[in-house]
Amino acid sequence: MPSRTPLFRAAENGHEEVVRLLLERKDVNTGMTDEHGRTPLCVAAENGHDGVVRALVEKSNANLNTADLWGDSPLSWAARNGHEGVVRLLLERNDNTGIANEGGRTPLSLAAQKGHDGVVRALVEKSNANLNTADLWGDSPLSWAALNGREGVMRILLEQNETNADIINPLSGRTPLSCAAVTGLEGAVRILLGRADVNPNIADNNGLTPLSLAAMYGHEGVVRIFLERKDVNLHKPDTFGLTPLSVAAQSGHEGVVRMLLERKGVSPDWADIFGRTPLSLAAKWGHGGVVRILLERHDVDPNAADKHGRTPLVVAAWCRKEEVVRILLERNDVNLGTTDNNGQTAASWAAQNHHYRIAKLLQAP
Repeated sequence: MPSRTPLFRAAENGHEEVVRLLLERKDVNTGMTDEHGRTPLCVAAENGHDGVVRALVEKSNANLNTADLWGDSPLSWAARNGHEGVVRLLLERNDNTGIANEGGRTPLSLAAQKGHDGVVRALVEKSNANLNTADLWGDSPLSWAALNGREGVMRILLEQNETNADIINPLSGRTPLSCAAVTGLEGAVRILLGRADVNPNIADNNGLTPLSLAAMYGHEGVVRIFLERKDVNLHKPDTFGLTPLSVAAQSGHEGVVRMLLERKGVSPDWADIFGRTPLSLAAKWGHGGVVRILLERHDVDPNAADKHGRTPLVVAAWCRKEEVVRILLERNDVNLGTTDNNGQTAASWAAQNHHYRIAKLLQAP
């Protein structure tokens, strides 16, 4: 079994003088690996020991690209942990900046995710660094930076002509802008929207635009940024016909629902491919606050039925959402006797589901 030699331990702990003494011996193996497949150079790079790294690359035949069991090279470890000095030292002696680990992550990708600006700048200065290389999950360095709000890294990458600001993840269909919208990072969103080559309406593989994603997760600040622009489609439906308003209503995000309803071009009674309106979706998931907001409008039909013939009241009773049933019953124009395609009324669904409080509320006076 691989063991940690004196050289390995000295390198790991940054004891440069000890390392140099050991390197004078002919019986010292600089390529010996530990149980994780890491060499002395690898652990020195991982821990940012510049002097040890310099000694190993100058006084030995250490392989700069030897990878551990996870495919991480010394450069990968130094980049991941933000050790700029080690990164620059290794780059002076090695042009292979694109070596990827088992997950397809390059040193640039790892540094971008962690927000190590200096390391990223050092790596992009190498003319052979591929700025758009995607990992096994389909994410590029810019996507990782956007997903984690690494604004400094984003600016460095976007300064490079080769960087594709609208690069699409082939697995998810998401752009860096979509990534920033998902996590609600307003600064990252503004950086990307400040570029003329970024399309704010690119939909992912589920048909969700950056606005829809921000609405789905309730990121009001990001939604507000999109609403400030004239080139954002406020009503683009996804694969299932859900608009940004629909996903916000379904998720119960009252602030986002209010913001969208204030905008022209947003249809408050839009039906998805299953015939479900925002009101119906909010009723299904028991979002009473959203239900009240939608019922305040004169252009929302409280009796609109979906493709199963279920009105919001029927849906609420069927899904056992007592609060929503009470809110709907406050209105005089909600039809209690509507039957769905199975011949069931709101009251019969409540009785069948043994929700007797709802059934009692729905009893005819």
